[in-house]
Amino acid sequence: MSRKPPQPEQAPLVPEKIHKILATAGIGSRRQIEGWIEAGRVSVNDEIAHVGQRVTTADRIKFDGALVSLNAQTNPEVIIMNKASGVVCSRRDEEGRPTVFDSLPNLRGSRWISIGRLDMQTTGLLLLTNDGSLAHKLMHPSTGLDREYAVRINAELEDDVLARLRAGVEVDGELMRFSDIRYFNGGNRNHWYHVVLMEGKNREVRRLFESVGCVVSRLKRVRYGPVVLPSWLRNRQWALLQTEDLRSLYKMLGLNYRAPQKSQAQTRRARVAKTTCLLPYPDLKG
Repeated sequence: MSRKPPQPEQAPLVPEKIHKILATAGIGSRRQIEGWIEAGRVSVNDEIAHVGQRVTTADRIKFDGALVSLNAQTNPEVIIMNKASGVVCSRRDEEGRPTVFDSLPNLRGSRWISIGRLDMQTTGLLLLTNDGSLAHKLMHPSTGLDREYAVRINAELEDDVLARLRAGVEVDGELMRFSDIRYFNGGNRNHWYHVVLMEGKNREVRRLFESVGCVVSRLKRVRYGPVVLPSWLRNRQWALLQTEDLRSLYKMLGLNYRAPQKSQAQTRRARVAKTTCLLPYPDLKG
């Protein structure tokens, strides 16, 4: 009588916080997911979830009533987009305005996550990813990524005003400052500056210039940490970061990069950036 060979023991499932597991599944960033849990949009085994709850991949987790696939293997991707004015960063807009998600390719088992936001009138570099852990790392203040903007205002600023904007200005009870501000070019009542922020609070660039009596007529983000907006990426266009850029970005942030599955490479990487979109960047201590 033959015996079946012994089956290898399966490793026990290790409970993890629900927002981390859902971020890994590409549902959203950890901060977004915590908000959804607080709003009662997430359930575990048909019971409303709570922030800090620990789960495993064996649990039945639903988001807005739809079962989340926790074991799906998705290729990590990052999109760079040249956002146009008049386009919103929400997934859906009650007023029917175009959103940055309208032109993106569909994903199976995950969704695109916007890394930070730009207000409706601000243009330029917007990053999106299907990796919630990467989105969390890129957005969290402790990571220490700065953002650079090109700004057109109606006056040329004196040196003492530039120094004040670097030192910090109290606006509506909040201390705001540019970590750097430099004159670019201009004349008459159109002057361009490049400014750098560490966090990017709501309308921070516009509010800082308003605090010194200036009006912002154009605002464009040109860099997010080490990722720059390439000159060849036209208004409303998007492209996927090159694989080597992805590897470098994950390494820079201290995250493990999962190599793409060959069977999905052609369909997922149909519109790849023409050049590298990364700049040399200081070591990140966060």
